[in-house]
Amino acid sequence: MDIYKILAEHQIEYEHSDHPPVFTVEEAHRQTPDMPGAKTKNLFICDNKGKQHFLIVLEADKRIKLKRLAEVLGVKKVRFGSPERLMRYLGITPGAVSILAVINDQEKAVKVVIDSHLWQSSEAILCHPLVNTSTLAIALHDIERLLNSTGQPFQVLELPTEDFIPDVSA
Repeated sequence: MDIYKILAEHQIEYEHSDHPPVFTVEEAHRQTPDMPGAKTKNLFICDNKGKQHFLIVLEADKRIKLKRLAEVLGVKKVRFGSPERLMRYLGITPGAVSILAVINDQEKAVKVVIDSHLWQSSEAILCHPLVNTSTLAIALHDIERLLNSTGQPFQVLELPTEDFIPDVSA
């Protein structure tokens, strides 16, 4: 799907910037320009049996505690989804994981979970437009409107995180 067409259809404004490909938070800190909004980390997670799928959205400078995350999500265990699952459910490859990828989830099989601290402390977030060579800054109220208009299930939860200091040298 054409993410820019969908954003236009939903009258969602954004700031856009192109940059070299980024695959990690550290690379994003080094290579993406300063834009208005919180830098995010997006994790594609599934329960241990692979029956439930989650897209976890949190601040880039936080690390998720996976064992405690399972409890918060109400499942026994969680693990990272494989690149094949990521392509199947969200139509993207590793490195391009983004909240915007839910537009490809026609079955609504992936539940979006946004960290409450990010949701409450930011007016906008930075996210990839389905490729890791661009970043968009989008207001959270527009993200919420997009999720609601597409029928994508999402929750804002207090996620078990700890601070993470990325190595931005190099």
